[in-house]
Amino acid sequence: MDLSNLKGPTKRKQRKRIGRGESSGRGKTSGKGHKGQKSRSSPDVDPRFEGGQMPLQRRLPKKGFSNAPFKVRYNVVNIKELARFEAGAVITPEMLREKGLVKRRGPVKLLSQGDVSAAYTIQLERVSAAAKAKIEAAGGTVEEI
Repeated sequence: MDLSNLKGPTKRKQRKRIGRGESSGRGKTSGKGHKGQKSRSSPDVDPRFEGGQMPLQRRLPKKGFSNAPFKVRYNVVNIKELARFEAGAVITPEMLREKGLVKRRGPVKLLSQGDVSAAYTIQLERVSAAAKAKIEAAGGTVEEI
């Protein structure tokens, strides 16, 4: 024995050689047992299938209600983004869409992140209490429509 004929651990597991005679250990039924659904050529069964028994999702009662489809999703705009408008501007949802601050349809809510440098007249569906305080401190007005 020398370095040229040393053998290390195999890197890959040998594949099962099925259907290669009885003496191979995997002949005849090729490791699938006798008859039944899983012995057939395509035993792909839905994991939820319970062999014809009434499935779990049908045995359990329906319960609850979700109002998620009707939830109001606000488009959020922060005060710091109002710097794009000139001082004294009347800010409406249409103006925010023109400037590209609001992309989706739906109501707009103004939040208080950032600082206000000028007085604005805000006409939006919702304005947070902190944002309203900052705008009024800067000399602006807030109207919820």
